[in-house]
Amino acid sequence: MAGKATRFTDYNLPDAGIRSLFTTESVWQAWLDVEAALARAQAKVGIVPAEQAAVIEDAAHLSRMDTHRVRRALAEQGHPLMPLISELVRVAGDKAGGYVHWGATSQNVMQTGHALLLKQAHAIVARLHEEVVAIVADLAEDNADVLMAGRTHGQHAVPITFGFKAAVWLDELVRAHQRAEAAIQPCLTVMMGGAVGTFAALGQEGPQVQELIAEDLGLQPMPVPSRALLDPFAAYASALALTSAAAARVCADVASLMQTEFGELSEPVPDGSIGSSTMPHKRNPKLTYDVLQLSAEIRALAPIAVEALVHPHEADGGATALLTDILERSLIAMGDLFVRLRHILAGLAVFPERMRRNLSLSGGLISSEAIMIALADVVGRDHAHVIVHEDSMRAAVAGEDFLEILSRDPRVTGLLDQTHLRKLLDPATHAGLASVIAQSAAQRAHRYLDGLT
Repeated sequence: MAGKATRFTDYNLPDAGIRSLFTTESVWQAWLDVEAALARAQAKVGIVPAEQAAVIEDAAHLSRMDTHRVRRALAEQGHPLMPLISELVRVAGDKAGGYVHWGATSQNVMQTGHALLLKQAHAIVARLHEEVVAIVADLAEDNADVLMAGRTHGQHAVPITFGFKAAVWLDELVRAHQRAEAAIQPCLTVMMGGAVGTFAALGQEGPQVQELIAEDLGLQPMPVPSRALLDPFAAYASALALTSAAAARVCADVASLMQTEFGELSEPVPDGSIGSSTMPHKRNPKLTYDVLQLSAEIRALAPIAVEALVHPHEADGGATALLTDILERSLIAMGDLFVRLRHILAGLAVFPERMRRNLSLSGGLISSEAIMIALADVVGRDHAHVIVHEDSMRAAVAGEDFLEILSRDPRVTGLLDQTHLRKLLDPATHAGLASVIAQSAAQRAHRYLDGLT
């Protein structure tokens, strides 16, 4: 990303390829592609002579345009499309130029061109997303039996496996992919209804022209081609926000478990990486923090996208421009986010020994539920909870070994012998179906990915 870096981590990561889609030149070419498709469609229904449509098609390449002329006209006219249309008319010549942009309005061309770019950008994001899903599926499967502490409210809960944690990430990431795939489809449409969407200029041939353009460009015709209908774009922005939140939650886990006091996971820290200018020992989470920051930006754009839906009458240029900007920014950020998340997860360091050591930090308290359930078989769940809660609090406050306290409690020893207690306090005996869930999630994810091809 030489010359384009906005974060220091950009220098050693590949660009996702989305920025280049939304350059001025790329956007202009997308609009020209729509103008060419419009001429081709109108030639098929007899609105534009076939030979003139061919001339327009041949002229609709930015390489044939005088872009300096276009930029000067932009400054003079203050209109986003008219200078480009005028240049296309000039290049096409008087005869063919008279048929350029026939029956269309600016938003028809601009929104349809934007749909072409959205399709390409989404394809990149979706591919990166799928690569991340595949990596997380492997993490879930490979670590299905690796014991670690489950934590709720920041405290030890009951034992889980790292494979189970990865399966939770995976479930959310797969659902996010499904949601985004569904949300993008209504955005990939051709809107060619003219000034307000009634086909007033094209008449009876209007719907057919729109359908032909859609077929030509690999999009769908817009059923009601009104310029006021912007909700698909807000829905897609919201889907991207939810996807980014799923990614951020993964990185919140990684960054937390990378802390010195945990030491259970680490993002890749390559040789030569420097964490601090004054503390040489630092191994800071860099890419995980990037993901958290990028996700915050994407999530912040979603409410603004929804706000853009509230506007009066048949069109609002401000609302349209706002949504266009939001989607471009969201997709560029999503590309950067997934490049980083893929790198983090592909090189994630897992430390099973530290996970096992941390399980013992509470002196056996992490297995209190196992003791309670065993007692409940005899004295009932509520009474068992009272007994184990009292002994647990005594162990936590006094710092005594949980097993020793249980072994002195006649309410316990009368029902559970020392051998049984030791077995129940082994975290491996109370991880439930964590391993099975991890393996099942991985298999489902792989089947899902196979079904996409």
